[in-house]
Amino acid sequence: MPKVFRVTPKRIKRTNGTVLTPQMQVTVTTLQHTNDPFYNGAKEIKEAYMRIYAFDYQKACCNKNDFQVEVLG
Repeated sequence: MPKVFRVTPKRIKRTNGTVLTPQMQVTVTTLQHTNDPFYNGAKEIKEAYMRIYAFDYQKACCNKNDFQVEVLG
């Protein structure tokens, strides 16, 4: 049973020529039942940010502590 999460950056982060802002919010659905969308290297989150904002999660050196996660379902 997949779960849905709303992932919101906590603050503005400027790293390696990329900018992450709190307005760059994404909603992701995990393929497995888990309480943490970062469980598999944040695969779904990386894909969502690249698809919606053309933002490279890895290039910006993001980690779990940069985001606020809300469980939607």
